[in-house]
Parts: sequence; structure tokens; C-alpha cells
Amino acid sequence: MSKPRKQPGPPDWSDLLSVSVDRCATAPLFRQLHAELRRAILGGAVAPGSRLPATRMLAAKLGVSRTLVVSVYEQLVAEGYASGRAGAGTFVSRDMLEPPLHPGPVAASAPVERPSIAARYARLRPEPSQFQQLAFTVGRCSVDERTMGVWRSLSAAQLRRPDHAWFGYSDPRGDEALRATLARYLRAARGVQCEPDQILILAGVQQAIDLVTKILIEPGDAIWMEDPTYAATHGAFVAAQARIVPVPVDRSGLVVSAGIAASPVARAVYVTPSHQSPSGVVLSMARRLELLAWARQARAWVIEDDYDSEFRYAGRPLASLQGIDGGERVIYLGTFSKVLFPGLRLGYAVVPHELLDAMIAARYLADRHPPAMTEGIVTAFIEQGHFAAHLRRMCAQYQRARDHVVTGLHGRLGDLLEIDVPDQGMHLTARLPPGVSDIAVAAEGLASGVVLRPMSRLYLAAPPVSALMLGFTGFDRMQLDAGMDRLAAVLRAHCSSSATQAMGSR
Repeated sequence: MSKPRKQPGPPDWSDLLSVSVDRCATAPLFRQLHAELRRAILGGAVAPGSRLPATRMLAAKLGVSRTLVVSVYEQLVAEGYASGRAGAGTFVSRDMLEPPLHPGPVAASAPVERPSIAARYARLRPEPSQFQQLAFTVGRCSVDERTMGVWRSLSAAQLRRPDHAWFGYSDPRGDEALRATLARYLRAARGVQCEPDQILILAGVQQAIDLVTKILIEPGDAIWMEDPTYAATHGAFVAAQARIVPVPVDRSGLVVSAGIAASPVARAVYVTPSHQSPSGVVLSMARRLELLAWARQARAWVIEDDYDSEFRYAGRPLASLQGIDGGERVIYLGTFSKVLFPGLRLGYAVVPHELLDAMIAARYLADRHPPAMTEGIVTAFIEQGHFAAHLRRMCAQYQRARDHVVTGLHGRLGDLLEIDVPDQGMHLTARLPPGVSDIAVAAEGLASGVVLRPMSRLYLAAPPVSALMLGFTGFDRMQLDAGMDRLAAVLRAHCSSSATQAMGSR
């Protein structure tokens, strides 16, 4: 009885396989050969089940070491492209699909459809970061050598005595010592009524806004927002599909009566009462009481963003809304990004008891817990008195910078700009002459090397004011002077060009 005839395997074209490496290329030889063989396998140059060239033969053909070829083959086997047979060689995996000999026309695939939620986020473009070094970028911080020296010393001390908690998971609310320190500071400095258990340590105010949005807002919920408003928070509410209710701002802050007329019932109100962003006005005490009375009656939540109240240049700031309310309906947000430096990425939220469990859970799901080592450094920085000293120095420095810019702008552009001099904060606003577009001036300024944020883009429904937001913190006098010179040149050239065009159109 004859033995069954063995089925022939695929023809062995391995010796004819065309692969190459380039010794002058920047990519390592291993990566080049791996890519060439992978391409040959996926492209069908060697069929599934076919033997790859013998390692000695391929090494000699390419002028490389056999060890290199063996390493590449081992990588292909590990990735599933090939399999090795003892004494027989290395073969292309039979799991690879055989390409058709006569491929037909490729059917047109349906266009990839972007989910609607992705489209909402895609429209909310982040601000570019490559211009952060240019005057008058808003939100820059100064960190003097004294603060840097203390920070280095505290960091080194932390590393000399490492805590085992740094290397594991911790409380989503943040380190208990830092929360206790913050509670004492907020009670003394801002009149906030809270216990350490109500505080969550977060990655800045923006994360706080994201978490508040997740636990408070359902699609279609009405949210009062100051008009003009802070763009990033507006973007977060838009992404959550909230129904934005623009509430105008005047010299006394949010016009509560206008909000009630527009939407007497709302889920929440977002407000920057100590230094309205972007106009810089302070919410009057009468308006604070009126807002809290409405919130209690409407059962609405007040989101108080107290982002830079530490920098006050005249008198004491008004009491926080949270302190007046007693913490029942106000979610109080603060940050170290403005008072220390943005790279720290550390902020906090004081949360009413009714929302605390939900906020902790949302934070846990977002990023588990804050960076423990950084929390320890900040705690020591505050407890040892360095934070208070840093604030005193920065407040004096920022006030000098504000006064320098105000004086310089009056001297250079007093006939063209109406400057609002703030008693607090890190930026000022300069109103442009009638008919001059702040958007056009800002674009021309950026081309000249100066950042001029147009305020008109921050209005939601109220008639926009053509004005420039100018950050004056984080720059030395030379940078501020150079920025003012560029601003003056840009604005005068723009106004001259506009006047010439107007004359020509008559």
C-alpha cells in the first residue's frame, strides 16, 4: 500500500526576497530590517507558511552581522508575524491573510462619522501656549529667587525623608495635612466656612469646573454666566450641553435682576465676584446678597471662582460668597496656579456637604488622586510662613508692574486708550477708540511680537466692547516697556491706516 502523497507547500522564494538596509540612514539597522521584512510579509511578497531567508545567507547578502538578523527574526516571531521550527528555519505565520492574485476594485468605504460629542469638543480649541513668553500674556506668574530657594530646599528635604504614601494610591480628596492647612488659611484670609473634609485638592480650577459640570448639569439645564465671561468655563458648559443664560455685567458686577428676568429658575450660576473675568469689576455687597437670596429661593448652586483674590492693591477684598452663605449652596474654587505658578497644577474646591460624595466620586473616576509629593511641599511652604511672605512680595511687585504699565500707556497712548485701573488681579483692560476692532489690533500685535487678548470675543449676548486685556504680571520692566512700544506702534499704524481708508472712501 503506497503512502499518501504529501501536499506541496508554497514555493520557496526566500532566496529571491528583496530587502535592503541603508547604513547612512539615521534609523538603526535593526529597525530598518524589521520594517522591510514586516512590509514584505504584510504585502504578500512572502506568502503565509513560506520560509524566510536563512539568517546566514541574509546577513551575508546585506553585509550585516548574523546576530542582527537573528534578533530581527526573534522580534517577528514575538509579534506573531513568523514562527520558528527547530532545524528547519523561520516561516511566515499561517495566520497572515493571503492577498488575492487578482484584486478587484476597492469598494468605497463609508466616511468615518465623528460622534456629536466629539464634534462639540473639537470646536473648543485650547489657547496656544507658544506665545506665553510675550508681553502682555494674561496669567503669567513671577517666582523670585527667594521663593525658588525655599522651594528647592523643601523639595530636597522631602526627598531626604520619603513618605511611603507617595508610592501608592491616596485619598481622592488629597492629603489631609494640606486640606487642614488650607481650611485654616481660607477661614482667615477669605472668610470661607469649611472643614478639611469639605476640601478637594485638584489640578486647578479647570478640573474643578469639569467635575462640577459632571455632577450638576444635565443636558438642557439653565446655567447663568457673566457676560462677558471666562472662555474656558463657557466651553465646559457648552460641551455639557447646558443652556447658557448670559447675564450682563456692569460696574457693580453681575446684574442679578437681569438674570432673574431671563431665567428665574436655573441649575447654577458661575460667577467671579472678587475680580470679574474679564472686565475686572468687583461684585458689590448688595449684589452678593441679592444673588445668594435668589439662589436659595431658586434652589440653584453658586459656583464661585475666586481665582486671584490674593492680589489686592487697595483695601481688603469683600467677603467670599461662600462665607456669607455659610457654605450651603456655594461651591468655592481657588487655585495655586495664579498665586504660585501654573506648572504646579494644584487647585482646590470647597464643596457643600450635599454634593461632597458625588464630587469625591467624580474626582476618583477622573484621575484618582493628586500628586502626593507635591502636596507635601505645598503644605510645608504654607505652614512655615513662606506662602504669606511670597504673597506679600508678589502683591507689591505686581502693583508696581500695574502702575508702570498704566503710566506707560498713558504716556504713549493716552489719546487712544481708556484704561480701567484694577484694584486687584493680574490684568487690566484698555478700551479702544470707537470703530477700532480689538480682534484686528490683536492679530497685528501678535505679528509684531506682543499678545493683546481681544475682549469682544468674550461677550455672549451683550453688545461687545472693543477692548484689550493686558496681563502685567510675570514680566520685568524691560519686557513691559518693549511690549508697550510694540502696542503703541501697532495701534497708531492701525488707526492711521483706518483713517486713510475712511478718507479714500468719501
